[in-house]
Amino acid sequence: MHVQEWLEAVPAVAIYALVGVVIGLESLGIPLPGEIILVSSALLASQHGEIDPVVLGTCATAGAVIGDSIGYAIGRKGGRPLLAWLGKKFPRHFSEAHIATAERSFEKWGMWAVFFGRFIALLRIFAGPLAGVLRMPYWKFFVANVLGGILWAGGTTAVIYYVGVVAESWLKRFSWLGLVLAVLIGVTSMLVLKRRAKKAAAGRPAADPEPEPVPAAE
Repeated sequence: MHVQEWLEAVPAVAIYALVGVVIGLESLGIPLPGEIILVSSALLASQHGEIDPVVLGTCATAGAVIGDSIGYAIGRKGGRPLLAWLGKKFPRHFSEAHIATAERSFEKWGMWAVFFGRFIALLRIFAGPLAGVLRMPYWKFFVANVLGGILWAGGTTAVIYYVGVVAESWLKRFSWLGLVLAVLIGVTSMLVLKRRAKKAAAGRPAADPEPEPVPAAE
């Protein structure tokens, strides 16, 4: 069976569940290719009439928000020993250098690290658990988590879906060439979004307190 025909044979509900679960586990702190799964599913939705992009985006958003919230609770309860344990289990992702980088991001940006972390692979895995370990107030975490989840998951689904719709004529004429082109365009779009997120985050440095004027000597 042709690969595209096999993909079209997968029930839509299975696609929704796969996206929600994978993104949820990644947000919880388990290194998984959540972004790749979301991009691939959104592209598939643009060519598969049974997959509703709105439902797909909703499942992705729910997985992101719920996963991050669970990660926050685990991090708050586990504390520093949890990070040490994760470093032993996943040394490539939870190395001391990566943890230090993520901590500096939280110290510099605060709740915005959770928001912009959605668009940066390293912070997407760390955001929930590290926010809990650092005991960020939950209301701040929740606001940034929900807004970031909606923008990242919903925005990614919308962008890739419409890219696929535009590329549909190419997919019909040149099946594999069109598929590769659509994927490249989708990946490029995500890289642009990530770059803009990094620039926006870098533009929010922690403000240093103004030095108090020294009174003139009488």
